[in-house]
Amino acid sequence: MSRFYQLEFEKPLQEVEQRIEAAETRLKQELASSGTPPAEQSEQAPALDPVIEELKSEIAGLRTSHRQLLGEIYSSLGPWDTVRVARHPDRPQTRDYIAMICRDFVELHGDRRYGDDPAIVTGFGRIGPVKCLIVGHQKGKETAEKIACHFGCAHPEGYRKALAKMQLAAKFGRPIVTLVDTPGAYPGIGAEQRGQAEAIAVNLMEMSRLPVPIVSVVIGEGGSGGALGIAVADRVAMLRNSWYSVISPEGCAAILCKEANEQTNTAAARALKLTARDNLELGIIDEIIDEPPGGAHRDPAGAAEALKQWIVARLHEFQGVDPATLTNARYERFRKMGQFLERPVVSESSPAAPPA
Repeated sequence: MSRFYQLEFEKPLQEVEQRIEAAETRLKQELASSGTPPAEQSEQAPALDPVIEELKSEIAGLRTSHRQLLGEIYSSLGPWDTVRVARHPDRPQTRDYIAMICRDFVELHGDRRYGDDPAIVTGFGRIGPVKCLIVGHQKGKETAEKIACHFGCAHPEGYRKALAKMQLAAKFGRPIVTLVDTPGAYPGIGAEQRGQAEAIAVNLMEMSRLPVPIVSVVIGEGGSGGALGIAVADRVAMLRNSWYSVISPEGCAAILCKEANEQTNTAAARALKLTARDNLELGIIDEIIDEPPGGAHRDPAGAAEALKQWIVARLHEFQGVDPATLTNARYERFRKMGQFLERPVVSESSPAAPPA
């Protein structure tokens, strides 16, 4: 149960996890020494030995305490802690979700202009009963894969690949599912020379008028235009412990405070309103998908099932919807973002303004 990578705010859990492991080890030793057959050496197996019963009771109590503590910690995460959870190395990525929720997945490569960008995965597959195109960012797990995927920062060829496959899906009338998980688009010279900003801008324009349903989920990090480049959708959701913002907390802190450290990052994360709850309140997203207790990195299969159910339910909503209605509603969804009502300031000495 103990983990090599430990988040700072999860340290109170470490002691409980170590006690559970120690008790489980003692239980196995007691079961083995009592001559219990291996097939019956489980915590559920009946036992008359009071020592074994006491160990089973201790383990059950510790696990209950662990679940309660885990719930308390994750129910009160601050914005900066949420960013840390979204970046957890064990958090499922696009390829993980594809393996868990897709059948008959066939990956498609290349943008037919420059090359293939491994930071963006595209392909056709089935999610539940729905045949669709899946597009998502891939950060990589091992060091070699992370370097090859540019740590999830896509180049222009990645966005052009995504758009080419989306247009292919539209040609055959298949809905599109996008999984967003990037700190931002790749900022290198080569990417700029090959038209990084133009590639993202074209994606925004073309996705807004694709005549098929599009649903998008921020599964980890949703950084700036790099995220938005595949997130112009009819329905946008976020996993509970993901973030979605115009800039990362470190980038914001470096610009405004001239230094990115624990204090400035925490303040920037709070000011950016980047959590799923903040984005829902601001109307940037439509729904929040709950994760298993302790985050998706503790139960990838549970997170995948919740994601699958949401995707299938949303795609069923759009069955039979007229393409013109679909694109008009998508346009209006993004057009109304940022609207607000400004009321005139009325001083105490001046008469009250008449009602509108």
